[in-house]
Amino acid sequence: MEDIKIHAIVKTHELALKGKNRPWFMRKLVDNLRQSTKGSGVERVWQGQLMVGLTLSGEECWPEVKSRIRDVFGVAKFYKAYDLPRDVDGLKARMFQLLEGRSFTSFRITTNRADKRFPMTSQELNRDLGAFVKDLTGAQVKLKDPDICIYVEITPTSFLVYFDEVKAYGGLPVGVSGKVAVMLSGGIDSPVAAWQMMKRGCQAMFVHFHSYPLVDRTSIEKAGDLVEHLTRHQYESNLYLAPLAEIQKKIILSAPPSYRIVLYRRFMVRITEALAKKHRAQAIITGESCGQVASQTLENIAVVDQSAGMPILRPFIGSNKEEIVNMAQAIGTFPISILPDQDCCSLFVPKHPETKADLGTVLRLEADLSVAELVQDALDNTERRHFASPEAAALDR
Repeated sequence: MEDIKIHAIVKTHELALKGKNRPWFMRKLVDNLRQSTKGSGVERVWQGQLMVGLTLSGEECWPEVKSRIRDVFGVAKFYKAYDLPRDVDGLKARMFQLLEGRSFTSFRITTNRADKRFPMTSQELNRDLGAFVKDLTGAQVKLKDPDICIYVEITPTSFLVYFDEVKAYGGLPVGVSGKVAVMLSGGIDSPVAAWQMMKRGCQAMFVHFHSYPLVDRTSIEKAGDLVEHLTRHQYESNLYLAPLAEIQKKIILSAPPSYRIVLYRRFMVRITEALAKKHRAQAIITGESCGQVASQTLENIAVVDQSAGMPILRPFIGSNKEEIVNMAQAIGTFPISILPDQDCCSLFVPKHPETKADLGTVLRLEADLSVAELVQDALDNTERRHFASPEAAALDR
């Protein structure tokens, strides 16, 4: 169909409810779509009424464009549309070409008259076009569960004809809700928590704690693989690799074994908060779920939170492991997360960790540690890795 212009038409859901702020949200979605599809064969990205159009250089671009658009948060659904002159006879003349290669014995026509100035109503065009397709193909009209549905959207300038809608994640465009600092382990939960916050429009920076050289670098490499995977949703990411080994050494020399995990977590929060403030993030994100492990009881969570000066958000605080695993599988992080590694929290873990930590005890234990000095030393030795999706990298060249 070389002589027919083809678009990817993107529809939103939540953005329609944003009132006076909607133009700003839509502009951000347009920017993200433009960046996401860079180099994929998209000639132009343009904004319509509660929709965004991406004009393709040819139909062969569709598989790659489809894959890119699906990962853009804020997109509820989209479809490949054929752009035809706003003429019913011209549409009928093109119908055989549009249906070529499609096998079906039943169909329905679904018209959306977005431009109410068009002289025919949606029902009138449905009946007229339905009778024509029936005569053309011999297929029967079936309004419920047809083999194929032919959609016609009437815009002020053209007919947009399409057949299949592609569901996307919805949510809000990344970048409209500020920046967050994600405490990223090599496990299953924290990458999913990051994904969930990105879906709510947050730009994520990532902080991974490691105990190298006391353990190997497998957790570091896993963290990099996870950030690379998640960057397809926000196009550029920074991963901060913070050393925890020296802090752990000090803790095991001065604190009872049962309190080690809580003390580790409080130091992690302090370091993450310092990095977050430096890079203008407004909250810390963790993958914790209430009661899932010893460090995630309400009592321990409260003691850990006391060390923070900014909000700590836990998107999955009320979720169970099965729910989180299912989401990890759905978004593609699960195969990376289950790879074996040596993470920092597995080092020097006691057999019986404290599940109801006492804040007064924690504060007395920390009084014997040079907290500020240890935090600063970890910050001074934190390594930054930058990740860019292929599209963002292309923009930088």
